[in-house]
Amino acid sequence: MTPPNPQDALRAAAAHVSRRRFFTVTGAAAALAFSVGLPRAHADEPADPGRIRREPFTLGVASGDPTPDGVVLWTRLAPAAFEPDGGLPQTPFLVHWEIAHDEGFRRVVRRGREPAHPEFHHTVHVEADGLAPGRPYYYRFRVGRWTSPVGRTSTAPRHGEHNSSLRFGAVACQNYPGGYYTAFQHLANEDLDAVFHLGDWIYEGAVGSTGGSRAYPPGTLPDVFNHETVTLADYRLRYALYRSDPDLRAAQAAHPWILTWDDHEVENNYAGAISQDNQPPEEFLVRRAAAYRAYWENQPLRRPQRPRGADLRLYRRLHYGTLAQFDVLDGRQYRSDQAYGGVWAPPGPDADDPGRTMLGERQEHWLADGWRESRARWNVVPQQVVLAERRSEPAAGYRVSMDAWDGYTAARTRFLDAAEAAGVENLVVLTGDVHVHYAMDVKRDYADPDAPAVASEIVASSISSGGDGAERPANYDRLTQANPHLRFYDGRRGYVTVELTREQCRADFRVVPYVTAPGAGVTTAASYATEAGRPGLHRV
Repeated sequence: MTPPNPQDALRAAAAHVSRRRFFTVTGAAAALAFSVGLPRAHADEPADPGRIRREPFTLGVASGDPTPDGVVLWTRLAPAAFEPDGGLPQTPFLVHWEIAHDEGFRRVVRRGREPAHPEFHHTVHVEADGLAPGRPYYYRFRVGRWTSPVGRTSTAPRHGEHNSSLRFGAVACQNYPGGYYTAFQHLANEDLDAVFHLGDWIYEGAVGSTGGSRAYPPGTLPDVFNHETVTLADYRLRYALYRSDPDLRAAQAAHPWILTWDDHEVENNYAGAISQDNQPPEEFLVRRAAAYRAYWENQPLRRPQRPRGADLRLYRRLHYGTLAQFDVLDGRQYRSDQAYGGVWAPPGPDADDPGRTMLGERQEHWLADGWRESRARWNVVPQQVVLAERRSEPAAGYRVSMDAWDGYTAARTRFLDAAEAAGVENLVVLTGDVHVHYAMDVKRDYADPDAPAVASEIVASSISSGGDGAERPANYDRLTQANPHLRFYDGRRGYVTVELTREQCRADFRVVPYVTAPGAGVTTAASYATEAGRPGLHRV
């Protein structure tokens, strides 16, 4: 008998999911359209900006997804950010924007106008082009007598340029009640070309009036945050709460951001159309549609990323000359349900099923095609959950995380097969999710300690999720003994800065000692590098 083809199984599973999603997604999109709609083709005339009598730029500015000739600029008009309507009438306002060579805007190079539609919660997305490659710019917005804070951004190098260096940040997991965003304060002062956010930009759980670990005086935060996010209004308000943090606003204004999501932007551990609590898919997708819409509204994303009902194509590719290609993945929207209830469990046949997917068939092919066409020195993959194997203990009966790639082993094999088939030599994976710093070697055979590394994985700790953390968490000895390919492990909060050159990729693991009080300093806990043509991380 001919053995089954894993790709045939994947295609069959994808076709089944696609048929089911056709009906459920259509229902979710229709429900959301009834609740909010899109800007009309002949929209209302812009309102008189004189009607805005309070500061509207309360949530700051941001930029993202740089190209050699442009960047996305973002802001939102919200004089009363903690009110559902933001303190504005349901009419559009015309917002002016400027980009300049200098912070004083004496040398303006681009300017224009963009409507802030009430249907998009008075957010503004400007896809500015006509800029010079590989250089910094400053930008700002104006409406009426109000002027926004100034943001700094930069464009990517020219296509095909033989650029020699690139420095970026990697961040993840910023639970507001988990603590202060002190790490963002330090990130804002780093010299970076871009920042990659690897997911969990918001959390869906209730936030009490004291702000959790922030320990505000009782009653500081209104009751609108003290329940789980479900509706579009809930998710919009949650982004307003998170953007009210001055350190987050500073970090977003300081650098262009390139973002992907994980689970908490919708609901913990959801998988595709399947909720954590096994809510009927046609109901859960209405919630997912609301969450995706609020995500797009509140991030510097381009028009191709604008959602259609419960679907939003977030995976995309960016180039930084010939030094780096970034393939930003979405490991939530298309994945199969987690095996064995999604908890840490012993490996088993369900986790190894070749019909299960992390990325979905279309995204897998898109990634493989991009790798085959890549001419970059480094191929970097910003994504959500740990790719390398992680055993819970160095003994028989160990468990692995069914929410990470350990729960999707056939999908992980296809990922590595595609990289090998494309001849990708310098593969670096950026990961968030787990609230700790890791430096990990990615291998084919983890049972053999001498098996060569085929890629390097850099895992960024959380900004605040999990509270203060510890340099050596309780499972430190068990985890490091069980996983010899785990080169570094630190449980404190922080971020990673990564420097790429033609010769090496270097990661500096930055940490703060506490987040449950403001004012912590930042230090480098360790630095690891991988050399071009020699996968695997070593301490430097």
